[in-house]
Amino acid sequence: MSARYAWYERFPAGPPVTKGSDHPAVSPLGDLYPPATEAEVRELEAGLGVELPPSYRQFLLFANGWGSDDDCRLLRIEEVGWLRDVDPPIAESWSAPKPDNSWSVPDELYFVYGPEQDSIRYRGEYVPDTLLIGYWDDGAVLLNPHVSTAEGEWEAWYLAPWLPGAKRYRSFWDLAMDELRLRYPS
Repeated sequence: MSARYAWYERFPAGPPVTKGSDHPAVSPLGDLYPPATEAEVRELEAGLGVELPPSYRQFLLFANGWGSDDDCRLLRIEEVGWLRDVDPPIAESWSAPKPDNSWSVPDELYFVYGPEQDSIRYRGEYVPDTLLIGYWDDGAVLLNPHVSTAEGEWEAWYLAPWLPGAKRYRSFWDLAMDELRLRYPS
């Protein structure tokens, strides 16, 4: 497993899983499911027609989903899919042009991450092509293949009705680390 995305360092060790259990011990963000196999990850990639970003791929090999609450969880591998296919109403509502959401958000406004980011500066035309990987609170956790790094990381989004747009991150790793910091400040 890549040391760069050391998921095992982010979650405390728990008691061993009993034989036949579908869930390991509780982690900071709820239940972690047993890891997906390399074959399962490859099958997902083949079905999607893309290679998954490294941090998300490594997460699946660490835990095939996290969280037991329907309102706050990362999906198991068999539930992951393109937003347009898995949850068409979300894809349609967030991709429709709005008066203050231009399809042509200039790069200098779009590629701003962190506290200076304005969530209204997202590109709605990307929404149907995002990969739905989870639900947090009343929002969706998405990976955007239209924006990727040289290392193959995809932009990660949190899209919720109470946000005027999308809270965007450079990668799934960045989104997950921010969520851990918010929920469990040190």
